[in-house]
Amino acid sequence: MNSSSVQAIAKQSRLAARQLSSTSESLRNLALSKMVDSLQSAKRRVLEVNAEEVEKARQAGHSNALVKRLTIDDKVFQYMISRLNEVARRPDPLNRVLEGHTNPAGLQVFKKSVPLGVIGIIYESRPNVTTDAAGVCIKSGNAVILRGGSEALQTNMLLADAMTKGAVAAGLPEHAIQIIRMPGHEAVGELLMMDDYVDVLIPRGGKDLIKRIAEGTRIPVIKHYDGICHLYIAADAAPAQAVDLTINSKCQSVQVCNALETLLIDQKCAEQMLPLLQAAFDTNNIELRGCEKTQKLLPGIAPATEEDWHSEYLAPILSIKIVNGIDEAIDHINHYGSGHTDVIVTQSLNMAQKFEHQVDSASVLINASTRLSGGGDYGLGSVVGISTDKLHARGPVGPDELTTYKWVAYGNGHLRN
Repeated sequence: MNSSSVQAIAKQSRLAARQLSSTSESLRNLALSKMVDSLQSAKRRVLEVNAEEVEKARQAGHSNALVKRLTIDDKVFQYMISRLNEVARRPDPLNRVLEGHTNPAGLQVFKKSVPLGVIGIIYESRPNVTTDAAGVCIKSGNAVILRGGSEALQTNMLLADAMTKGAVAAGLPEHAIQIIRMPGHEAVGELLMMDDYVDVLIPRGGKDLIKRIAEGTRIPVIKHYDGICHLYIAADAAPAQAVDLTINSKCQSVQVCNALETLLIDQKCAEQMLPLLQAAFDTNNIELRGCEKTQKLLPGIAPATEEDWHSEYLAPILSIKIVNGIDEAIDHINHYGSGHTDVIVTQSLNMAQKFEHQVDSASVLINASTRLSGGGDYGLGSVVGISTDKLHARGPVGPDELTTYKWVAYGNGHLRN
């Protein structure tokens, strides 16, 4: 694949996007159903090829976290299918009248939701992004260009080809779903230059990838750099609930962006809570790093440095800080956090509301695990990522977030006086 073929893909996507913008909800939902059927037919081959790529990654010495993200087993495959079915059941994000009025002269003016156009998804490791991205884009009437990591290239191509087959069988344009098949960085560089054809880029992966994409293109980018997620245990927190929420937030899946990275504990309950938490973390093989006050209560743990408060570990490591009340907790989160997901554990509605109002994050949860921030538990079905930006989308990026709007006015020969 050379630069002209990347450009050809972008041009084809632009034409497909124009056709998709006028498709009915029923046609797009039919396409999603056909995509599921086609994926089910390709399942055996997908699992075989993925197993080969997983073994290559393992032999190449890639980390266990990357190998896990790369793997599609029967459970993961069914999860991917379920997310496509969920997104199909979502309300139609297109052609909604967002506001409107008839002016004194009788001109009918309204604002309606429309697709963004062509979405480029650049991602690493996770083949499930292939199906999530295609599903969300088709639901929202956008054409999608997929560019997955080379370590899962064959798996991604099989998934994309199966979904294309299903979408075309339903009557969608042939190029509604496309995948760049060339490994290496050259094709990504070319895609970043396609601002004449691509409306939005969404990178999924590590901070270095996201930074390179955002700094290397004129195309708008929906992004998040880090998931430095916090959980604050307030002085009045119920101990058993606080332990359960903290352990689930950190240990349920350490390598994901909404896993807990920094635990904040009110000094009024720290002496009671920390030994309970340490025992639970020891059971889950989590390395703890603490502030000076934490080290005094948990002798033997490593000191937390300034770098730790800025760290997204994506690993079995947790930093802990004892804070003097909710104001210090909020100040710490707003200073060190990445605006992704932050939690308070409290029995006080007033404290919960103060935390909600003052913590500047895309997701603020009350007495719930950080792991619940995302498309599935928010009822969005598939999403194409989490945004910590404030423009254009914030939080989980689902079908609604891949729309914009246009103003429409109906007149009867109306002239400007």
